[in-house]
Amino acid sequence: MAIVVNLDVMLARRKMSLTELSNKVGITMANLSILKKGKAKAIRFSTLESLCKVLDCQPADILEFAPD
Repeated sequence: MAIVVNLDVMLARRKMSLTELSNKVGITMANLSILKKGKAKAIRFSTLESLCKVLDCQPADILEFAPD
């Protein structure tokens, strides 16, 4: 896939666990895990906004385009 999800990088930078992020954002651990592993087919802007607020980052810090 050409879109790389750097959620694990942002979690490490913020010294935050996936469980803590799940609780703060209100997204299930299963859905965050799918997103973190790059298995998600889509992400809602509202979800991306919530992630950015909690992680204090920009969307480009989480999503990256990596051409083949």
